[in-house]
Amino acid sequence: MKKNDRKPGTDMQRPNMRGLGRRLFLIAGSSLALAACGSLDKLLGPPEAPQIYALRPAVPAAQPGGAKVGWALSILKPDASSNLDSSRIALAKSDTQLDYYANAAWPDRLPDLVQTALLAGFEASGRIDAVSRGEDALHSDYELSTDLRDFEARYATPGGVPDVAVTIIAHMADARSRKIVANLAVSLTQPAAANSVDSVVQAFNVTLAKAIDQITQWALALPLSASPDGLGSGPPPQPPQTQRSRAP
Repeated sequence: MKKNDRKPGTDMQRPNMRGLGRRLFLIAGSSLALAACGSLDKLLGPPEAPQIYALRPAVPAAQPGGAKVGWALSILKPDASSNLDSSRIALAKSDTQLDYYANAAWPDRLPDLVQTALLAGFEASGRIDAVSRGEDALHSDYELSTDLRDFEARYATPGGVPDVAVTIIAHMADARSRKIVANLAVSLTQPAAANSVDSVVQAFNVTLAKAIDQITQWALALPLSASPDGLGSGPPPQPPQTQRSRAP
């Protein structure tokens, strides 16, 4: 057969086969790219939502016979270091290592929750009619400010059952002059029942309830009085009182 004597359609078939191969290659490459993108989306997607744990210290019932106070109280939002001013649940692996439980959180920032617990404690006492949050900007004769020093689970050994530690420093001040008239330091520890977030949160609720009760009873027993014009004029400052105990 001569060089130019080719069968009709031969030159058309070869380019078509080459084009089909290229198309198949592109389709396969696209599928691999889409699969890679799917894996990347899983890798870079939003983190798993944390489990929310309620901080609800039991408020003791009002004790009969307690005299009502005639002054108004404003409860300021507690101060806290950056590691505690958070919605994460803190733990201490050692004296120098602080961390947080994974995928676990309080429903709000810790200072807001402690402020709410303090407000509930005073309201439940039945001994004060005028108590409010500091940000409400309502009339008050005295201001209660607090400092959260400790609020974490502490591990003596890795994987062991931790103790929870709560330390709150309280200051009672004249609302007009901002002069501190009394101080209290409450430091409590409570062993958790097991090494689990549920048990740690239960221990926090028990310990915070005891701390709130001590602060409430201390504040309501102070010899304070409201001046005739409604502005606080309390007694001379008292030395700080410290109560340190290990909850049973």
